[in-house]
Amino acid sequence: MATPEKETIVAEVTEIFENAKSVFVTDFQGLNVEMISEFRNRCRKASVGYRVVKNTLTRLAARNAGLDEMVDNLSGPSAIAYSYEDPSAPAKVIQDFAKQTDKPTIKVALFEGEFYGPSTVREIVDLPSRSVLLAKLLGGCNAQIQNLVIGLHGLLSKLVFVIDAVKKIKEKSEA
Repeated sequence: MATPEKETIVAEVTEIFENAKSVFVTDFQGLNVEMISEFRNRCRKASVGYRVVKNTLTRLAARNAGLDEMVDNLSGPSAIAYSYEDPSAPAKVIQDFAKQTDKPTIKVALFEGEFYGPSTVREIVDLPSRSVLLAKLLGGCNAQIQNLVIGLHGLLSKLVFVIDAVKKIKEKSEA
């Protein structure tokens, strides 16, 4: 029989799987307590949750959330990193921390409702953050508006030159 504590954990992890914008299952083996504490601090600063959960409970939560494909990838020491705000934030925190320690590694990911297995999870890690994507979008829009303004300015300048030339011709003909 399941204990109330375990049922609560399964319910919480199921809620994370169903409502978070992204969930990354990581292998944290090889990280000592000091390193995990540092990693958790970085996660908090980036509004990323990080939770170590037993695989049996994570499997139950994944099944409850309809993520049967994730169940096969839950072996060995696992933890979940998740975000309700920026879907690429957990990947960036994991990647930045792994540059120094080679851990944690990402096993699988649930990104915007889509499951990414071990072979395709790298695509998610390489995505720029939401703020970078928005900046690129705004930069692209700004460039188009700027080109329109430059084009209109050129047309107006030509119109002014034509009107000035007509004025000079009329002045010569009146004189």
